[in-house]
Amino acid sequence: MSSDYALKQDVLEELDFEPSVDAAHIGVNVSGGVVTLTGFVSSYAEKLAAERAARRVKGVKAIAEEIEVRLPSDKKLADDQIAARAIDVIRWRVGLPENRIQLKVEKGMVTLSGEVDYQFQKHDAQAAVHNLTGVTAVINELRVASPLQVSQVKDKIENALRRSAELDASQITVQVDGGKVTLGGKVRAWFERGLAEQAAWAAPGVTEVSDHIQVEP
Repeated sequence: MSSDYALKQDVLEELDFEPSVDAAHIGVNVSGGVVTLTGFVSSYAEKLAAERAARRVKGVKAIAEEIEVRLPSDKKLADDQIAARAIDVIRWRVGLPENRIQLKVEKGMVTLSGEVDYQFQKHDAQAAVHNLTGVTAVINELRVASPLQVSQVKDKIENALRRSAELDASQITVQVDGGKVTLGGKVRAWFERGLAEQAAWAAPGVTEVSDHIQVEP
């Protein structure tokens, strides 16, 4: 049995196991560890769930997402209706700067643009609209930008590390280049490495975290 065939079977089983996905309409092809998902689903949320399920499978190197969203006729909404509902859910979502987020809807495809301060806000804005009835795709063009200077972002991360009761901040280095944060140094356990990453992502303006922290044996 080839490794690609075995991987295909594992992905199919994982899709079938995922309760939010109707695997009957999803096809799977594997070549060199690259998984191609085809077929159709009834919502954008189901499409994302299928992709997440495939990514969970050991041995998957990359995913080519070719699943189409086909809405039942009774679930199709006009673009202006989708836009109005999307504006409402963004307004209701705690922590989102609604006045700095713009959206466009075309044939059920929602495009988000504008600026937010934090990476989690970019993710939250997309999560707020992707479950809406009628949405077939979400294009997230939100920029993460901060009014703070690089030195201020660095200070915020270092202060957050020092406040953590479970970290020895003196053993962790922080470098900031624009929106990219590079962490170095050493920690005593893997969970501490995760805490350091969380502290870095929590700073305004951060768009990428490169973690080079070593875990001491």
